[in-house]
Amino acid sequence: MLDAVSRVRRFNRAVTSAVGALDTSFLGRGRPLGAARVLNAIGHGCAEVGDIRDYLGLDSGLMSRLLRSLEDEGLIETTTHASDARRRTCRLTATGRREFNAYEAISNRQARDFLARHTQREALLAAMDLIASALGRDGTTLRDADPRSDEARYCLGAYYAELARRFKQGFDVKLSRDPDAKDMVRPRGAFIVAMSDGLPVGCVGLKGSGGALAEIKRLWVAPAARGLGLGRRLMEAAENAARELGITVLRLDTNSALGEAGQLYRTSGWTEIPRFNDDPYPDLFFEKRV
Repeated sequence: MLDAVSRVRRFNRAVTSAVGALDTSFLGRGRPLGAARVLNAIGHGCAEVGDIRDYLGLDSGLMSRLLRSLEDEGLIETTTHASDARRRTCRLTATGRREFNAYEAISNRQARDFLARHTQREALLAAMDLIASALGRDGTTLRDADPRSDEARYCLGAYYAELARRFKQGFDVKLSRDPDAKDMVRPRGAFIVAMSDGLPVGCVGLKGSGGALAEIKRLWVAPAARGLGLGRRLMEAAENAARELGITVLRLDTNSALGEAGQLYRTSGWTEIPRFNDDPYPDLFFEKRV
């Protein structure tokens, strides 16, 4: 009676009902969920028709019908791309912007009300993060970021907090060999952030010196996104960035308390080497030629 499939289907029914997926007037604004999602994507800056279609997982026919319905309402305008006549872009009209803002306000209020109904708010959010990461696995993207950006600072703050919890002696970033931001931006290095539908869920830094040797630093994956291969993807992206910058040898250090990290390195071509720095926290050291 409580088998896995039945539990998944119960969850699906609950979500379908809660979000109003079957309503002909989503959130009481007079149009179904599909049209509202397209309006939302455009409002959040997804302008090209092909990008919107891919983001929402729609086929061309349904996408065309939804765009036409929004155009008929005077909410959006579509035009031919300036440099490619085969591509079309969308933008909100003034009326469309007001409608987008109305949806945002209602959706935010609905989310706050939903969280207020449960006494274990953080546990509920953690469960949502886990499910969203699993469902959105294929849509998680990696991109270069400034290590001083809000997304990067969030990831690094979460990384440092996790080290403080997992290391017996705690973790103080001031005692660590924390790389300067300039060493993790091109052309010296890189900082890569994993994004899942607008939210940061992982990061890795490539600390360069301008020569052929560089270090991998600050590999972190959000707990909800673990077990989906994201750590390996981040490492591969950092190695690819190193090749682009002419770096041929990579090094990294880690602590044996982070067993999953050591396992990742050992199974992806890294070789243990003697200590190469005086950082007080690591006790394992690796190298790889790229």
